[in-house]
Amino acid sequence: MDLTNSALVRAINALEPYFTPPDQFRDVSRGKPMPHSLPDAEKRTAGLTRETWRLEVISDPENPANLRTQLTQKDGTALDFPALMKLADKHAVRFAKVMTCLNIGCPLGMGIWEGVPLREVVLLTQPRENLRRVFYYGFHNDDPKQMFRSSLPIDRVLEDPFDLPPVILCYKLNGSWLTSERGGPVRMVVPEGYGFKSVKWLTHVVLTNLFHANDTYADGNNDVESWLKTFAATISVPASVKSGESIPVTGYAQVGLQGLSKVQVSIRLNSVPQSAEKWVDAEILGPPKQWGGDLPNGKIPAETMGFEETGKPRSWPMRLAKIHWAALLPPLSNGDYTFRCRTIDGKGFAQPLPRPYRNSGQCAIESVEIKVRD
Repeated sequence: MDLTNSALVRAINALEPYFTPPDQFRDVSRGKPMPHSLPDAEKRTAGLTRETWRLEVISDPENPANLRTQLTQKDGTALDFPALMKLADKHAVRFAKVMTCLNIGCPLGMGIWEGVPLREVVLLTQPRENLRRVFYYGFHNDDPKQMFRSSLPIDRVLEDPFDLPPVILCYKLNGSWLTSERGGPVRMVVPEGYGFKSVKWLTHVVLTNLFHANDTYADGNNDVESWLKTFAATISVPASVKSGESIPVTGYAQVGLQGLSKVQVSIRLNSVPQSAEKWVDAEILGPPKQWGGDLPNGKIPAETMGFEETGKPRSWPMRLAKIHWAALLPPLSNGDYTFRCRTIDGKGFAQPLPRPYRNSGQCAIESVEIKVRD
C-alpha cells in the first residue's frame, strides 16, 4: 500500500494520540451526585483522597469464606494508602490497556495503568478455605441503590492465565496519580475485562463462598464474564469524493484476548449485492514515534509489562490494547458506496465472530456511506 500518498499521509498525521491524556477519557461514571463531583471536603470525609482512603477486605456474611483475619474500619485494620504504597514498593506492576464499556461502540481511552495485584491484598487476610469468588464495590453516596458491584473467580485473582497481567488495585494512570474523575484514589483494573469490571472509587473487597457472579451488570442482560473482543472501526472516512480520486481512510482496532492478525476493508457500490463484497487488507500502523497520553517526559514508564527497557513494545499489535490502521481505496466512478471495515483475530475469526452477541460486547461491523461524484 502506498503510505506516501499525500492525502493518506495527512489523514495518518491527524490520528488521535496512541495513549489518551487522562483528562480526555470518555466518562461513563455512575452516581447522583457523581463521586468525583463532590466538594473537596466531602471527598475527604468519604475517603476519596489518598490521605483518607481506606479499603475493607472482609468475608461475605451471607456466604462466608474462612479467613484468619479481616481488614475493617471498625478494628482500625482497613488498608490505607501508605500501606498500599508499601506493598507497591515490592509488587507494583504497569501495563497498557484499552478501557471499553460493554455497551458502547468505541473505547473510553487507552492508558498505562499501575497498581498492586489484588492477590497481595487478599493474602493479607490469610484465607483458609471456602473461598470461591471475590466481589467488590466502590463509594456510592451511602445509597444502597447506587452501589455498583463486580466480581471475579478467586482463581483469576490468585493467578494470571494466558500470560495476562494481574488484576490490580490501580492508583496511577499514564504515570500520574489517578484523579477522582478516573476513579481515584484507587480503583480496580481487570486487564482483559470491559469497564464494568474495573470499578472506580474502590472501598470494599468481599471474599465469598458464593459459586456464581453477582455483578450489578447481570441485571441488564449483560454477559458479566465477557472478555475484550477484537474489532475495527473508522476514524477518518470522507463522506464525498470526486470520481477518479483515491480515497484515504483511517481507523483503529481494539485488540482483544485472541489478538489481531489483520484489518480488512471493503468498498461496495450500493447496487451490488452484499454477497459480492470483497475484502482487502488494510495497513496496520506500527508503534507511534510519540506515544501521547501526557506520559512523564513522553516515555513509557520503566518496567511496563509488554515493553523493553528502551520503551519498544515486545510484540505488535499488543493484546488488550489498540492499534491504528490506514488504507488507500482505489479511484471510483460516480455512485453511492458503502465502506466497511473488520478484523481477523489471532485465531483466524473474522469479525463479528467468534462472539457476535451484543450482550457480550460491541462487535458489529461498521458501515459508512461515501458519495462519489464528478
